[in-house]
Amino acid sequence: MIRSMTAFARQEAELATGTITLELRSVNHRFLEMAVRLPEELRALEPTLRERAGRRVKRGKLDCNLRLCPSLPETEALSIDEHLLGRVLSAVSSVAAQLEQVAPINPFDVLRWPGVLQEQATDRGSLQEQARNLFELALDELIATREREGAQIRELLLTRLTAMEPLLSALRERKSEIQQRVRERLTTRVSELTADLDQNRLEQELVYLAQKMDVAEELDRLDGHIEEVRRVLGRSEPVGRRLDFLMQEFNREANTLASKSADAETTRTSVELKVLIEQMREQVQNVE
Repeated sequence: MIRSMTAFARQEAELATGTITLELRSVNHRFLEMAVRLPEELRALEPTLRERAGRRVKRGKLDCNLRLCPSLPETEALSIDEHLLGRVLSAVSSVAAQLEQVAPINPFDVLRWPGVLQEQATDRGSLQEQARNLFELALDELIATREREGAQIRELLLTRLTAMEPLLSALRERKSEIQQRVRERLTTRVSELTADLDQNRLEQELVYLAQKMDVAEELDRLDGHIEEVRRVLGRSEPVGRRLDFLMQEFNREANTLASKSADAETTRTSVELKVLIEQMREQVQNVE
């Protein structure tokens, strides 16, 4: 099963000490790149979260945002560290005395100074365990979303592969006809020349030209690429990079096929192939 790299997951839990909310977002990226935003109480969790994500996600830019909103019982008053508050205010006054114009002190800014407003003591060990469990739930949700979108991408790719097969078959069936037309066209032009030509040399040139315009090898390679993509889509491991490489190979053969085109029908078919390949390439860019 293939996975998309674009997904979103959100989990929230009500704890005795407040509400914890965890959001995961992932978008396309060549490798796994993770950004983690945690409250100070859970900062020590970052290595663990990165390690757990790395075990289950292989590609994509992954953003993890965990928010903790503590609750305060109605009967519990706010506690202020009076000693630290005095030191902060003293420092503010000292700085203000050296400035010509000073804006009024905002009490809320003072309260935001670390330690001034004393918070209710929390069991960090229990809080970290709950955060880890919430992260696993969010990761499960994220991966499930990526798998659902990946299944849709898989069907789109298979549809494009199926559409390519009759185009290749038509070119293979017309191969002899195209070579005969090229031969007749060249023979007609040569017959219009007044100079005597070496028939053996002419025949050699016709053979060389037929070989140069032969597209059998390109058709065989395109058939092989179609088979390989189908095989890769059945694998359970991340296949995005392998599919990306196959799309490059598809493009190379389609371009060669177009360069060997000897008639308008072959050119038209080559264009249709390139359109299908480009549609697949765009989808593959989002595969893990």
